[in-house]
Amino acid sequence: EVQVVESGGDLVQPGGSLRLSCVSSGFEFSSYDIYWIRQAPGKGREWVSGIGFDDAMTDYAESVKGRFTISRDNAKNTAYLQMNNLKTEDTAVYYCATWGNNCSGLKCKAYDVWGQGTQVSVSS
Repeated sequence: EVQVVESGGDLVQPGGSLRLSCVSSGFEFSSYDIYWIRQAPGKGREWVSGIGFDDAMTDYAESVKGRFTISRDNAKNTAYLQMNNLKTEDTAVYYCATWGNNCSGLKCKAYDVWGQGTQVSVSS
């Protein structure tokens, strides 16, 4: 079964840090780009970051640039999102996705594989 499973979400104070993980199975992880997308309460989904299959390219939304770092370990079939200096507006469910369709660089219009999401809450 093709799947990705996120973990690492938690409640943190503003300025804090978290590292999200995305573990994949059922497909050749090292051949696919990986993306992080988030959905805040009452809002639509927002693309956050992407990383190329060979780790040669990364991209970030302007809202997280300089604070978040995406990475991957193809030997472990795992991608990560290191989130530093978290802000209240980063509160959202964070999804890992892959198998993007109709992509421009590391941003796609659709993704065939999604995880179940992990909740990140930033509050004092």
